[in-house]
Amino acid sequence: MAHVISDLSKYVIVFFMALYTILCFFCVRDKEEDDHGWIYALQIICMFMVHFLGFAAICLETGDISYIIFYGFQQILLFATIALYRVIYPAVNKLIINNMCMLLTISFMILTRISYEKSIKQFLIVTASLIVGLFIPYFIKRLRFLKHLTWIYGMVGAFLLIVVAVLGAVTHGAKLSYSIAGISFQPSEFVKILFVFFIAGMLKESKSFGQVVITTVAAAVHILILVFSKDLGSALIFFVTYLVMLYIATRKIYYLLAGGLAGAIAAYVAYYLFSHIQIRIIAWQDPWNHINDEGYQITQSLFAIGTGGWYGMGIYQGNPTAIPYVEQDFIFSAIAEELGVIFAICMILVCVSCFISIMTIAMRLKEEFYRYIAIGIGMIYMTQVFLTIGGGTRFIPLTGVTLPLISYGGSSVLATIIMFCIVQGLYCVREQEGIRHAKKAKRRKKAVRPVRETEDEE
Repeated sequence: MAHVISDLSKYVIVFFMALYTILCFFCVRDKEEDDHGWIYALQIICMFMVHFLGFAAICLETGDISYIIFYGFQQILLFATIALYRVIYPAVNKLIINNMCMLLTISFMILTRISYEKSIKQFLIVTASLIVGLFIPYFIKRLRFLKHLTWIYGMVGAFLLIVVAVLGAVTHGAKLSYSIAGISFQPSEFVKILFVFFIAGMLKESKSFGQVVITTVAAAVHILILVFSKDLGSALIFFVTYLVMLYIATRKIYYLLAGGLAGAIAAYVAYYLFSHIQIRIIAWQDPWNHINDEGYQITQSLFAIGTGGWYGMGIYQGNPTAIPYVEQDFIFSAIAEELGVIFAICMILVCVSCFISIMTIAMRLKEEFYRYIAIGIGMIYMTQVFLTIGGGTRFIPLTGVTLPLISYGGSSVLATIIMFCIVQGLYCVREQEGIRHAKKAKRRKKAVRPVRETEDEE
């Protein structure tokens, strides 16, 4: 009986996920935030239904009552996040908040299915991250001096990367993390934010050729340190983000072309310098001939996606743990196997709607510094989504980066929540800019009216 209910629930989960996704693009299409109250409310209902059905299936399959208690804590956290942001920041972008909570909901469900212990750890980190993130929009709105700390961002970011390159622990051939008092964290996740602030500050000051050269050299230092650490996935994210920020700031296509050429040359050189890059290329080109060694991960990922079909096998009906490091690098494959390809595609579209919303906020910001920050954060987020899903589906070679807000990893989820909260702060800044602009227009009208009245009297 439990198996039948679990099997039926997967179709209902797909329905609510699809409805949620469609509503996302209703919001993205229209400009007026205030007109979408009923859409946001319906999204929240869909989110809670997906969450409820997912954990109902988990409880029925395992028969463990502790999952119900865990589900209750998650419900409280999600509801409190949505409610507190609406109360504290009335001008908050509700679509981004809903999307963040939906992606966290998916993460809680799939991580609980894969590893209950890791899901509890992730939940505690997410809770702490959301509490920290609640204060970030306030600081973004109030601390106007942040735009004057350009070189501090750059130096602190480079220093953190150097520390990891020298003292960091080696994981799968790359130095990614550093431990303090037994707590391990990945500094490159946070340096991404400092890097965006640094580039935004440099491009705000000037877009002259000399300034571009200085900025490019500083960006190259960050990237080369990551290459030295063999953290090539993060290096690629830094590179793409800088290139897009530079192009949008200068509007000069030859910078984009030169950067693309430099990236292609660097990729060619990296292939011959790093053996693990060669292994990933071999696994990408022909994983089936190396199914027992280099191609094992990617073939298991493709098997998982293929066996899931459109509606998935159902929670606890698949075998996602057969994929090594599934909770980090291949979480998308686990979702596709047990929740279905339709659900997985909808999840991708939710990520795309986050990116579109962030870029829309960026284009409406009048201050260049804030605009470039939003563009940089949007590019970091979407590049990471593309690399993770592209690697797991064999669209591109594996890069070893996590899927933001969904994969297991404390540093990744904390950094991503901080980025989303920075975007919320920028959205509030945009609202302040709109109010100031309206006041200026009103004063101009008042100034023009007496002049017209005097002319009429004459």
